[in-house]
Amino acid sequence: MKLLEHQAKAQFRQAGIECPMGRLAHTPAEAAEAAREFGRVVVKAQVPIGGRGKAGGVKLAGDEEEARRAAEQILGMDIRGFTVPAVLCEEALDIARELYLGVALDRDRRSLVVMLSFAGGMEIEEVAETSPEKIAKLWPDPFSGPHPFEIRQLALDALAAVGGEGTLPKSKLLAQLVPLVQNLYSLCQRLDATLCEINPLVVTSEQRLIAGDGKVEIDQSAEFRHHDLVKELGDDQEAAASGDDPLEVEAKRRGLTYVHLGGDVGVIGNGAGLVMNTLDLVKQHGGEPANFLDIGGGAKAEVVRNALEMVLLDPAVKGIFVNIFGGITRGDEVANGVIAARDQLGIRVPLVVRMTGTREEEGRAILEQAGIVPAVSAPEAAEKIVQLVAAQGGRR
Repeated sequence: MKLLEHQAKAQFRQAGIECPMGRLAHTPAEAAEAAREFGRVVVKAQVPIGGRGKAGGVKLAGDEEEARRAAEQILGMDIRGFTVPAVLCEEALDIARELYLGVALDRDRRSLVVMLSFAGGMEIEEVAETSPEKIAKLWPDPFSGPHPFEIRQLALDALAAVGGEGTLPKSKLLAQLVPLVQNLYSLCQRLDATLCEINPLVVTSEQRLIAGDGKVEIDQSAEFRHHDLVKELGDDQEAAASGDDPLEVEAKRRGLTYVHLGGDVGVIGNGAGLVMNTLDLVKQHGGEPANFLDIGGGAKAEVVRNALEMVLLDPAVKGIFVNIFGGITRGDEVANGVIAARDQLGIRVPLVVRMTGTREEEGRAILEQAGIVPAVSAPEAAEKIVQLVAAQGGRR
């Protein structure tokens, strides 16, 4: 779940991190009112994706009329697939320098990493790609968090990485940075976040550190512990703020474990490891998987039907490979579910079903009688579905 900027900054303020004063506006009139209150403002599109500034979704407004015009231009615009529903109007900061500060989940080390760079701002992704040495990193003890001496060393490392340039006296920078990093790290832990990012972390001409932007991404598996945020987002806003593919949002609503991959061979299996192996087999035989869809260990006929319907919501799907390893999932139950789904949904794309385990022979016989291609081995099934998809020429 990705929080929008104004939601992330609300969390920052609660954690003791200074942010600019601002107001959310849904209309140009509300943006003008914000400019009347704060004076010179920055009008920012509220969408769960980066690159807003380059896309024209961030504009500086010197007065009410400019704020109104900026909101008129930004509201409703499309930014990389997301329609802008609201803008955040914030007081413009007097920026002396832009830093980058982030706390993210490092999956390789299985811990959170604190990242600091004096080369922050819009080009931080390019910095990470071309000059990663300019980003200093710290992996704190997860129980004690980052100690002040560790944060001070992190700041000195980050400063040295850009040749010792600085706009703040070191003592004043470190005095502000230590509690800021500790607060951001604690927030990341409290929210079960995979990312809490401030970019830019603004150094003002008054030598204050202020969060110029904010990004928070919460682990989807931990959403049940944050009902307050989910409720605040609401159903429609939650789907948008998740930043997910629309098909993945629909699958979540249906209670299915689904990942959209963009190919043309739909894949359904019972068990994450089996589905991943199935994706590999499709690739090995020259096909492109359209999705990952795990129906679980004890899937019934209705679940199979729901899964097939979900896969077919993707217009790129030209064939479906159902791979079932029977344990508590009975082969004949799956076969009946596949046939019922085909008839009810009017499925015309090729279907290949591989099943082994409990009542596999009965299941394959049922499928064969219904005109659906059964297979004994997974490689055999993968080869068949790739051939059938190629022969279909993409017609459903």
